[in-house]
Amino acid sequence: MSAFPPPSVRTSPSGPRPAADSDPGSGPTAAELLDFVRRTAADTGLVASLPRDPEGRTWVRLDGPAGSEAWLIGWPPGTGTGWHDHAESIGAFSTAAGTLKEQSLAVRLPADGWKTLELAEGVDRSRRLPAGEGRAFGRHHVHEVLNESGTEHAISVHAYYPPLPQIRRYSRSGAVLRLEHIERPEDWQ
Repeated sequence: MSAFPPPSVRTSPSGPRPAADSDPGSGPTAAELLDFVRRTAADTGLVASLPRDPEGRTWVRLDGPAGSEAWLIGWPPGTGTGWHDHAESIGAFSTAAGTLKEQSLAVRLPADGWKTLELAEGVDRSRRLPAGEGRAFGRHHVHEVLNESGTEHAISVHAYYPPLPQIRRYSRSGAVLRLEHIERPEDWQ
């Protein structure tokens, strides 16, 4: 008998979940990360210094608070992340320029042992984050972030603690979420 859940799992909606804080004394809380990304996004000199590419996203690694990992990210019109999570890391992001859209799932997914999930009705959430707005999130938060503008470049600041051990990438077709691959820090640094 396998110790893992079956390869396909059905989810059910959960109520709104507050962003989980980190363990006491082990690093910044989600609220502290949110404060950091908001303050950093308001630094017009830093935001203006980000190289922009009309074809693809650009990023610069920043020093985050208390050992966290932080990034300044540029989003050309029509770009996005695709569905992903940040594993065991808590995080926050804030839009510095333009408007980003976040689509997320209000359900806690099993951490391991599955490849395909059938999502129940009512788990989808969507929010628009114009310049100056941000949000924090807890561990295993599954989302995609998009710049839906056809003409305007967007810029945002993101922070994670602990520094990202991996990013799980998903594809989605209707109610079916499929784990496609796992990226490690050496893949993006």
